[in-house]
Amino acid sequence: MFTGIVQGQGQIKSIAEGKNQRSFVITLPMAISLHIDIGASIAINGTCLTVTAQDNNHFSFDVIGQTLKLTNLGLLQQGDWVNVERSLKYGDEIGGHIISGHVSVAVTITKIENEDDNTTIWFGLPVAHKKHVLPQGFIGLDGCSLTVGAVTESEFCVCLIPETLRVTGFGKATVGAKVNMEIDHQTQTIVATVERVLASRG
Repeated sequence: MFTGIVQGQGQIKSIAEGKNQRSFVITLPMAISLHIDIGASIAINGTCLTVTAQDNNHFSFDVIGQTLKLTNLGLLQQGDWVNVERSLKYGDEIGGHIISGHVSVAVTITKIENEDDNTTIWFGLPVAHKKHVLPQGFIGLDGCSLTVGAVTESEFCVCLIPETLRVTGFGKATVGAKVNMEIDHQTQTIVATVERVLASRG
């Protein structure tokens, strides 16, 4: 489990293609990489991955084909930067909201609005998730715990402060880029429960 508070960025050192899977070696900042054991869970762009090997602050991760198709990890290239968060420990402060690292879908950036110290980023809203994305609701985007600012029939937006832009990949975001989205699980559960109750009543 994660909190959606990105701790820094890692860089893709190398990518090895396998049979319906890819192996990534990612260089993590020294402050993040201390005391990480093989088998540890790390969120990479909001996707929960398992450390399979380590060489100083270079960490290896294997990603299966289904994850590559569902997330933006399949689009990564050597040299790219990714958002990184270590898994939550008991007693840690939860500054964002609980994130599982199970990405729902990759959404596309449709518009970026820059105004003084406030940046608003708009994303395409998949039809299947319109019922889950609500104004002022939680959303996980590339591993960042964010609050939905507004929702239209086909888009939704979040507003980012300069610190978020500095620490995460959103500081270099571009229109057309794919971003991993994780729906808030409480919202998803409530919606599913209401739908079942209404269906049972005919």
